[in-house]
Amino acid sequence: MPSSQAFHFHTESLSVGSARAGRFHTAHGTVLTPAFMPVGTQGTVKGLTPLQLSEIQPQVILGNTYHLGLRPGDELVARLGGLHAFMGWKGPILTDSGGFQVFSLSGLRKITEEGVTFQSHIDGSTHFLSPERSMEIQRNLGSDIVMALDECPPGRLERSKLELSMARTTRWLERCRAFPLNEHQGLFAINQGGTHLDLRQRHLAEILDLDGRHPFQGFAVGGLSVGEPKEAMNATLAELVRELPADRPRYLMGVGTPEDLLFGIEQGVDLFDCVLPTREARHGRLLTSRGRLNIKNARHRESSAPVDPDCACYTCRTFTRAYLHHLFKAGELLAFTLNSLHNLSYTVGLTRAARQALLEDRFAAFARDTRAHWTTEEP
Repeated sequence: MPSSQAFHFHTESLSVGSARAGRFHTAHGTVLTPAFMPVGTQGTVKGLTPLQLSEIQPQVILGNTYHLGLRPGDELVARLGGLHAFMGWKGPILTDSGGFQVFSLSGLRKITEEGVTFQSHIDGSTHFLSPERSMEIQRNLGSDIVMALDECPPGRLERSKLELSMARTTRWLERCRAFPLNEHQGLFAINQGGTHLDLRQRHLAEILDLDGRHPFQGFAVGGLSVGEPKEAMNATLAELVRELPADRPRYLMGVGTPEDLLFGIEQGVDLFDCVLPTREARHGRLLTSRGRLNIKNARHRESSAPVDPDCACYTCRTFTRAYLHHLFKAGELLAFTLNSLHNLSYTVGLTRAARQALLEDRFAAFARDTRAHWTTEEP
């Protein structure tokens, strides 16, 4: 179990609603919340070096248990000094449990009470992921924040099957908690239950019962943005987040559009992650303070404007839309890097600006003005 000194969260500012700014201390640095965490699935945020990331100043980077456990292997990473040393990142790292990737394999996996047997997407070889194995991989990786292995049901799963899945997640959580981690690591519990608020509340009560016997270091909301209607996701989130313990970080998993970030912050979410900024960047779609922009469109071919005049990232202060359009059309790899640098700068910057507005007691106006500037037409 982690040292009591390694993890500590406290709230610095509260909005009129539920939004809050906080500080979350880990062995590899302090996380200022709310914060968006870039996804570094295979030990790298796609297209960017750690030096480029340092300009963006993300609070936490994610690594993936499923992918890193298969390749290069968690034991190799451990021998080479852990994931921080392996990927050249000195700040906090969160590793997910691998559950989402395994359950996404559908026909290539079999679930039992003991765990999940699955076929590797790399070479078809057979592997087994149990709560204990997930914890072992994450211990070897040496991340700061360790996620419990949960069963990740699809968004429209029928209620009776969802209840069985939820119960298994609780039993697996107890097994995860019993597994010894490194001194500096902390375990986050994951709440499931789809968009059924009563199931979410029942599962939270089960988690809090375990928490009362030995506290978790944070709480995550999983199983949203997996195919359910946006209205249902927002309604569930609005009711659930306020019931999560206020003295630990609240993490909304896999959600990362600008609209979702702002809504989540309003509900009291502290941490977010999503592949969206870098995935959109690789398709030429850029996030800006005026809405979404498709750099592939011919209208940008001769534009001398930056992607976003309100953005101070390296891409926006150095290059024109015409140049980025040219790079993408030419298939140059630099297009992916510059687009990713901008999208992550915007996304991380949005949560940073929200935090500053919270500290200055002007968050309601900030949220209103931010939404007012987003347009449905390409800027």
